[in-house]
Amino acid sequence: MSVFVIADPHLSLGTEKPMDIFKGWQDYTLRLKTNWENIVSPGDTVILPGDISWGMNLNEAKKDLEFINSLPGKKIIGKGNHDYWWCTMKKMLEFTEENELSTLNFLFNNAYQAEDIAVCGTRGWFFDDKADNAEKVILREAGRLSLSIEAALKLPGEPVAFLHYPVVYETGVCKELLDVLKKYGIKRCYFGHIHGDRTGRYEKYTYDGITFSLISSDFLAFCPKKIML
Repeated sequence: MSVFVIADPHLSLGTEKPMDIFKGWQDYTLRLKTNWENIVSPGDTVILPGDISWGMNLNEAKKDLEFINSLPGKKIIGKGNHDYWWCTMKKMLEFTEENELSTLNFLFNNAYQAEDIAVCGTRGWFFDDKADNAEKVILREAGRLSLSIEAALKLPGEPVAFLHYPVVYETGVCKELLDVLKKYGIKRCYFGHIHGDRTGRYEKYTYDGITFSLISSDFLAFCPKKIML
């Protein structure tokens, strides 16, 4: 079985938030479905680190979550900055059970085993946020990342981190999150959030011994990327 990753599908099947007004996003939902079904098998795992749906709550996100659930494979979903539907783990699990979304799992202060990978991660945050509460948000995300990695270390396989925001971006570094990755010896980190003309500079790079890889949907041409073990 294989492990795939793709972030930022930005689905809007239950809301009026068309993404195809942006360059490269034409027919993106159909392209994602076609590519996914062509390469992902029912026994595979697909990790989606954030910006899943434009829905403002679970009911608005329902069609998008049903769409992902209908695709092959087990899914591990993380939170992105636009996932306003995200709520407590209890409410999300109740929602998936009530709506028979049996292939969906949520990455939230926990970890999952997927073949030889121990999947861990969190949303992350802007390293240069100037808001009054920015430090509090970043420290909270660092704490969540620590909890997730610690859970991953109890599982077989290499702990691999999946975040929505990049930890290292242009000339900036989110030191709090980088310190956590280094503390636990993480060697691979996948992230999304970056779109458009900026993506080419961030396909894959190494910083402080950690390999960072961009996996936003438009950068991957809406085709899940297989993680090589």
